Parts: sequence; C-alpha cells; structure tokens
Amino acid sequence: MKSTKLLLLCVIFASVATYAASKKPSIAHEAKGEQAISESSLVGHVKILASDEFGGRAPGTKGEELTVEYLRNEFIKLGLEPANGESYTQAVPLTSVEALDQPSLTIKGGHSDDLVLNYSSDQMVSTRKQVKSVSISDSPLVFVGYGINAPERNWNDYAGIDVKGKTVVMLVNDPGFATQDENLFNGNAMTYYGRWDYKYDEAARQGAAAAIIIHKTLPAAYPWATVSTSWAGPAFNMVLPDKGAELSEIESWITTESAEKLFTMAGFDLEKMYQAAQTSGFKAIEMNLTASATINNKIDTVDSQNVAAYIKGSESPDEVFIYMAHWDHLGTDDSIEGDGIYNGALDNATGTAGLLEIAKAFATLPAKPKRSVLFLAVTAEEQGLLGSAYYGANPLFPLANTIGGLNMDGLNYYGPTHDMVVIGHGMSQLQDYLLKNAKLKNRVLKADSESEKGYFYRSDHFELSKLGVPMLYADMGYDHIEKGEEYGHKMAELFVANNYHQPSDEYLPSWDMSGAVEDLRLFFLTGKDIVNSSDWPEWNEGTEFKAIRDKQRQHK
Repeated sequence: MKSTKLLLLCVIFASVATYAASKKPSIAHEAKGEQAISESSLVGHVKILASDEFGGRAPGTKGEELTVEYLRNEFIKLGLEPANGESYTQAVPLTSVEALDQPSLTIKGGHSDDLVLNYSSDQMVSTRKQVKSVSISDSPLVFVGYGINAPERNWNDYAGIDVKGKTVVMLVNDPGFATQDENLFNGNAMTYYGRWDYKYDEAARQGAAAAIIIHKTLPAAYPWATVSTSWAGPAFNMVLPDKGAELSEIESWITTESAEKLFTMAGFDLEKMYQAAQTSGFKAIEMNLTASATINNKIDTVDSQNVAAYIKGSESPDEVFIYMAHWDHLGTDDSIEGDGIYNGALDNATGTAGLLEIAKAFATLPAKPKRSVLFLAVTAEEQGLLGSAYYGANPLFPLANTIGGLNMDGLNYYGPTHDMVVIGHGMSQLQDYLLKNAKLKNRVLKADSESEKGYFYRSDHFELSKLGVPMLYADMGYDHIEKGEEYGHKMAELFVANNYHQPSDEYLPSWDMSGAVEDLRLFFLTGKDIVNSSDWPEWNEGTEFKAIRDKQRQHK
C-alpha cells in the first residue's frame, strides 16, 4: 500500500514538474530575449559605426558602403530575412547640391553702405533647386513675421501682400513659443509651422524668389554652429523630376547679429518687429531694401540605401511593426583643419546599434512573433528625413497593414534614469504599451520638457506619422538614479551646445550605456506585446494624423 502511494506521489510529482518545466521556457526565453540586449554588444556596434574608418557615414560615400555592408552582415548573422524581396537594401535615389565658393548675400538700400553678409559667419545661403546656378538680383525684402499661413488657426502672415519675385524675411519657431500663450498655436510646444522646412515651403508656395530665416538659439533649439555645419557641404534631396522648379531660388539663414544690422538699415527695431509679429492680424512690412546673391552648384546623383530586414510573423505575416533608426550622419569636411570627421556617435550610431540589439532580442526568442517585425535603418535623415520619406512613399509593407512603429534617434549615454521622455506624449495608444512595461520596471514616462524644440517633427517617425501610421518616439530620461534630474538635463544641454552636429560627437570611454540598455529592453518588450496581440493601436483623438489613419484602415 505504501509503495503504491509512493508510486502515485512520484507520478504526481513528475507530472507537476513536467508541467512546470513546460511553462518555464516561455518565461526563461522571454527573459533571454530581453537579456540578449547587452551593454558590451551595444558599445561594440557604436564604436564601429562611429569610427573614423566609417568617415561620418554620409550618403553616397565610402562610409555609406561600409555602414550598409555592416548592417546587412549583422542582420544575416542574426538569421533575419531580407525585407525587399531577396535584398536587404532599398535604393533611395538622391540628388546632392553643393554650393561652391562660399557665396555672399548682399543687402542694398536705406541710407547706409551695402551690407555684405559672409558665408558661414553671417549667413548660410543654399538652394534646393537641382540646377547648376541660381541667383536673385535686387529682390525686394519683405518682413513676413513668422512666415505662417494657417487658416485653421486664423493666422496668415502673407495676407494682403504679394511676395512673388521678392525675398521674404521671417522668424524661427512660431508665435505660441514666443508668447508662451497656450491658446496661441500650441503655446510653448513647437508646431510644424515653426519648422524651417515648412517656412521655406510656404514661401515657395507664395511665389517668393528667396526666403531668409533669422536664427535665434532658443527658438531654433540649436546654436548657430549647428546651422553653419549642417547647411555646409552637399545637401541631398529626392530626385526632383522638374529639378525643383516650384521652389524658391535661394533659401537662407542669417545670424541674429546680421538681422539686427539689416533691420537697422531698413529703419526698424528688430525687437519691436518680434513683438509685432506675435500678434494676430500682423501685416507684412515692405523693408525698402533689396537682396542679391548668386550660388553656383556642384550637382551629383547617388543611389543611397535604406537597410531593411525582418522576422516573418507566424500567424499574420502581412501585419508588421517597425523598429527604425537612421544610420547616416554628416560625413567628412576636408576643409576643416584637424579633425573634420563628423562621427555621429550619439547621433545616430547609438540608435542604429540599438536597432541591431533589439533585432537580436527577437531573434533569440524560441518562437517567431505572431506578426512580422521590420528593422529599418534609413538614410539621409540629416538631409531632411529623406530615407524615411522615401520608404513612406514606397513601403515594403503596405502602410495600411503597418501596425505602428518605434523610432530611435540618440540613446542615453550617461547612465540609468528613473524616467523616460516620450516625444509627442499622449498622441497615440502605442504609449499605453510602453507605459505598461515601464511600470513593471518601476519607471515612469514623462512628457517632453523641451517641446518648444519641435523634436516630434525632426526625426524619421514623422514621415510615417503624417501618412497615418502610429509612431512612438521615446527619448532618454533625465532623472538619473544616483545623480538626479539636474544632472541629466545638464548632460543633454552640454551635448547640444558642444557636440550636436560637430566633429566632437565621438564615442568616449566615459559614456555609461547601461541606461540605453534599459531603454532598449523596454522598447523590445513594448513591440513584443504588440506583435503577439491582434491589437491595432490608434492615434488618440485630437491628433492631426488620426483622420488619415482612420481613412487608411477603412480602405484596407
């Protein structure tokens, strides 16, 4: 009897053990997927991508070839499939336009001598027209405030004036930031109307021959040094079939100091003009000055590459979630004495390395996710989000079947934080998944404390967002677990002031990437939850992309 009972107990124990063992792998492998993201591996990728050998990873250079080959080989090692048929790349045709001989900008009129603004120190003139030469000659200047035409906000800086053939002068950012009035535009948070690309495009739509933006560090969100480096050298754009015939001839930034001289020359006080431009009903002002400039260009064409690999879903392979990061940076400037390599370590070797780490985490799981996961490293972000824009126009998976995505652009390099910042906080239901996993890790999500800088409109997620796809862009937190929030803000501010778009953006042994690892693990868990569900996260009510997405999904 005892032996029978003992045998029964052994059978029960063995059954329980077998059942428990059957449950352990999913937990163990889930942890294994998360633990596959390691600091040593992440740093290893960053060091290679940001090395001098890669030359700053500019599109169309040897640095691009090395970068694309490196990413392709890493995806192959992980066992990921090519996302573009049999290819791991998607050709992105680009045209580069490079201003030659550092052109000047000359202002005439008033009761003083001509004002000659020099390239780099006073102004950065450029053109998006893909032609050998552009010029303006004695083009009348018109101050158009913020250069915004927003009918839905009852705001039109171009009302009552014809600027065809003229040169418009305008302020950076938008009136909401200037006044901090939450009822004006979005208050402190920059809208798309505050972005330089919108302002240039609107000037062209109004028929302006040229457009000048007055730089100011706080509303622009970066110092003049960033402008002078970012707008120098070859500027890439999509291959335009009409060579940009609809664009203004010349687009320019000028320093605040140059603007003060210009307005004084016209008999105006710049600060008073700032104040006037912030009020509803502002009327554009003829400045009784003219502008002249000629730009001779070097034109090249290049097929740059997006790199795309994926893990095919086991149940709904046609439904895809995207992890994305831009692999490119500014390349090398041979005219600089000493170090002219823009290594782009933080921006964005870290995000690209993070893409590889999350791919490794998914590849480590014992079973494929139910839906597909696309890992997309895009080109030419620094040139105006061109690689992501090209993908949006030529998606490898239909946008209506794209569940959503998560973009990484600059990871935490100063250690673990209690918080994580969500750029575009509260815009979509994707944030709910991130919040759930953040709580499990005893972390909190915070809104962007620098919303005036318009980060939501400055990275690749925006190009898919504006086409309807819900996108999440979470950034490094500030509240360092040991050194506090002030330390995190200080580190971020120092990077922007000293290293952003500078040759000094290099990997340093002093970096602490453990915080980036924690962030990447949250990103992995968030995407895993979504692809193993049947959910379709939506844009929240009130966001400008919801109607586009609703229509997109209706016609699927």
